[in-house]
Amino acid sequence: MQLYTKPGACSLADHIVLQWIGAPFDVTIVDGTQMKSPEYLALNPAGSVPVLVVDGWPLTQNAAILNYLADTYPEAALGGDGSPRGRAEVNRWLALVNADLHPAFHPLFGSTKYLEDPAAIDRTRQHAMQKVRGYFERIDAQLAGRDWLTGSRSIADAYLFVTLQWAKKLKLDLGGLDHLQGFDARMLADAGVRAAMDAEGIL
Repeated sequence: MQLYTKPGACSLADHIVLQWIGAPFDVTIVDGTQMKSPEYLALNPAGSVPVLVVDGWPLTQNAAILNYLADTYPEAALGGDGSPRGRAEVNRWLALVNADLHPAFHPLFGSTKYLEDPAAIDRTRQHAMQKVRGYFERIDAQLAGRDWLTGSRSIADAYLFVTLQWAKKLKLDLGGLDHLQGFDARMLADAGVRAAMDAEGIL
C-alpha cells in the first residue's frame, strides 16, 4: 500500500490508521504543486489528498479509504465491535466529521476569498467558527465518560483528531470542552499518532 498525503491535511487520518493497523505501507508526501501534476491527476483527478494505492488500484476520498482499511484489517478492530450496530455508530461519527465538521472549516481556510468583500468574508469566517464550535460541543458531549467516540478506538477518532489540530492552529475557542481536550491529549500521547505526525514533519 502507498499513501499520498499532505502534511496536516485530512489524509493524516489515513496515515494514523495505517500506523494503528501495523501492515506494511509506504508514504509519499505531496504539496499543492505536485497534486496538480499530470502524474498525480491520473491517480486523483480532483488533485487532492488522500490517495491510497493498493496493487495499482488508486482509492480516493477519506471516508472510503478509512472504511476500506477497517474492512481489510478487521483484527485492528477500528470499525466497531463487529456488529451492524457497532459499525453504524462508527460511521455515524465518521460522517459527522467528514461531511459536517470538515466542510465547516472551509471559510477559515480561505474558500470565501472569491467574494472580494472583506466584510462579507469576515461574516463567513465568524459563521464558520460558530458552526465548528457547535460541532465540537456535540462531540465533547459524546466523549463524556468515554476515551473514544464510540467507546473503543476507531477510524472516526483519527479523523476527529486531525480537525482538532486545525482548530488549534487557527486558535479557535476550545474553552470548556474538557472531554475533547482529554481526547486530544490521549491521541498526542499515542505512538501511532506520533509516528504519523513525525513522518509528515508536524510533530
